[in-house]
Amino acid sequence: MASFRDFLDLSPDELRKELSRDYPIDPESLDDFEYKGVSLGLPGIVEKLTWKKFMKTFHRDPETGVLRGWNVRIQQSPLADPSWEPMIKKGDIFSFGHYEVVSLDDYEVPGPALNGGLMIDYSLGQNKTLDFVNRVRDPIVAVEKGSSQLLLGWSYIQTGLRNIGTPSYFSLERHQPLTHRAAPPRSR
Repeated sequence: MASFRDFLDLSPDELRKELSRDYPIDPESLDDFEYKGVSLGLPGIVEKLTWKKFMKTFHRDPETGVLRGWNVRIQQSPLADPSWEPMIKKGDIFSFGHYEVVSLDDYEVPGPALNGGLMIDYSLGQNKTLDFVNRVRDPIVAVEKGSSQLLLGWSYIQTGLRNIGTPSYFSLERHQPLTHRAAPPRSR
């Protein structure tokens, strides 16, 4: 079975090629799971300023049926360390960058042509109005056909005039059932 380690040494061009394999994801297979995230394709200096390990969550709101999620800051430790320990801020798990997960159909992705997969859209996540994350879009695809155990994603910026690709790729590996629910920022 594939893991994030299969992507660690790939160049951005090789990651783009892997992303274009484009296996679809059943959105319901993501419901109420946490995924261990690993940043890929960024220069080491950028990773030192940001992070290598993170977590993305997926939760289907029972009232609206919307699949939403949020990022969780993780204590940075070597990738060989199997723990993905959440950072705590003001006594709670440090979550940020809320999003909704939707079909790719209504998006013009500036990178590889994608026909399957899903879109993580931060503009739908009720983040603060002037939060830059609202411009970020992350198309994600399954690495293996029919499985949502390992996903591959990429980030681009939607500016209004044109979409700008970034060198930021990431893997998401299913970790465990959802352990906490973060309220969207505007409902706090």
